Amino acid sequence: MDHAASTRAPRQRNRPLVGLAVVCVAIIGSLVLRAGVSSAPRAGAPSGGTLGGRATPAVAGDDGTLPAGVTPFDDRYAGIARLDPDLLGALRSAAIDAAGDGIRLTVNSGWRSAAYQDRLLRDAVSTYGSVAAAARWVATAATSPHVAGEAVDVGPAQAAAWLTDHGAAYGLCRVYRNEPWHFELRPEARAGRCPRMYADPTRDPRMRA
Repeated sequence: MDHAASTRAPRQRNRPLVGLAVVCVAIIGSLVLRAGVSSAPRAGAPSGGTLGGRATPAVAGDDGTLPAGVTPFDDRYAGIARLDPDLLGALRSAAIDAAGDGIRLTVNSGWRSAAYQDRLLRDAVSTYGSVAAAARWVATAATSPHVAGEAVDVGPAQAAAWLTDHGAAYGLCRVYRNEPWHFELRPEARAGRCPRMYADPTRDPRMRA
């Protein structure tokens, strides 16, 4: 009986060590998995913005890329902070009033660097098959009002619809009929209504420079 007890005792003392080893392995595995997941978007996913109305994955950066859910008040991001001040002020006023109607207005894309705009254009050409087709959705860096900080793409759809209905009061107007998310500042609209929309960017004289 004493011999049996002595053979069981070491196994009982080793159980905490075995349990600790299992916990350590689990923690290390979790950290490795998290590292893989967090690094994946940086490996080559397209930067955030809008392409034909679809949001593209985003990692916020100095080039203007924005993560999902950014509001006009998140000026820690260059895509917000580098917008034209008058445009940003109007957008913030609209966002406050929209919130009063139960609408949360977010910004999918604002100011963009020239390099970011060029990247979006290349993506559009790949998606739509030609430069001419892509031009209906994405301007060149030389002509894009985003690069000048003079345009925002807002979301979600109900917020864009709210701004379409109420934006003129803030001088915020849809410019292109095929882009219900794209708004620019037109101060003269505060006196009445927004100007007539272009069918798409290819009809806008500014895009032919």
